[in-house]
Amino acid sequence: MYRYAFVLTGNADDAADLVQEALARLGDAWHRVQRKDDPEGYVRTCMVRLHISWWRRRRREHLSASVPEEGYTDAGVDRVDADIGLWRELAELPARQRAVLVLRYYEDLSDGEIAKILGISTGTVRSQAARALEKLRIRRGGAALEAEKV
Repeated sequence: MYRYAFVLTGNADDAADLVQEALARLGDAWHRVQRKDDPEGYVRTCMVRLHISWWRRRRREHLSASVPEEGYTDAGVDRVDADIGLWRELAELPARQRAVLVLRYYEDLSDGEIAKILGISTGTVRSQAARALEKLRIRRGGAALEAEKV
């Protein structure tokens, strides 16, 4: 179980916590376990659900009570080159994914407004945005790896 937890979390300490919490929950729910001779399936399912719950909790957006007075600019990045590269990568995305990202981040529209403009559901807006961002992350990661090789 510890190896399974380590594969889920990628961290030895988190894996140990995950196994401990899953086994504690197994003890509390023992009367509901159908295969009492082999409860490993129940524990694995519990571990996955716990890990997802922890992951979601850690990645929540933390809101601030005050708005910053000035915007943040990273002095180490040349904005013109970064913007040209970003627009080039956006141009390589499928049309709908590109439209969703531009409307969301450039035009600052809500999912509902984007859905209305494009004639699609809000769920489709969210899924297209997620897919587009994932493609951009993969491309950025690949470009960073190529730069490291040189």
